[in-house]
Amino acid sequence: MLDREGYRPNVGIILLNARNQVFWGKRLRTHSWQFPQGGIKYGESPEQAMFRELHEEVGLLPEHVLILARTRDWLRYEVPDHFIRKDARGHYKGQKQIWFLLKLMGRDSDMNLRATDHPEFDAWRWNDYWVPLDVVIEFKRGVYQMALTELARFLPKVNHHNRYLRSGMRPHARDDRRRQDAHGHEDDLRSSSDGAEVGPPSEVPDVS
Repeated sequence: MLDREGYRPNVGIILLNARNQVFWGKRLRTHSWQFPQGGIKYGESPEQAMFRELHEEVGLLPEHVLILARTRDWLRYEVPDHFIRKDARGHYKGQKQIWFLLKLMGRDSDMNLRATDHPEFDAWRWNDYWVPLDVVIEFKRGVYQMALTELARFLPKVNHHNRYLRSGMRPHARDDRRRQDAHGHEDDLRSSSDGAEVGPPSEVPDVS
């Protein structure tokens, strides 16, 4: 479904954890990492499409998340001709997107990358909110920058108080690792299949 200008309506999803880190998914059988996104079907509202894509790509249900904000207007990007099928050239120009900022209210274990027969991701991790744009395919970088910038003012405040010091308890090893991740050491990668860790992200062309 294209609009009169040749843009396909689409939604993008920025999913936060309690530390304001974002869900970063690895595209199936590639080294490409990105936010969840997908097309709006005929008759769907952007919010309905967002919840559908959230379940299809991440396995989460509406009760697992809280909507914090959405972009005011459509954010557009054009797709270079060499990424467009020949029969669509001249008609399809790119994507126009409404971006949603969500907070995960459930647990990491609620995520399921195999919720459908056509998974989009085969691994995921939590990444700092300001994702490195050099690992995002070039023609999407502007939209990522605009969405992150517009929605940043809705980020919840993070409580950095150390509950272990207050209670006199020592943190478990797993908590140590998660706290390191929050300071930029991103070695906590999750896989939907064999549990193998995935190396640092690099980008390959993707126009979905």
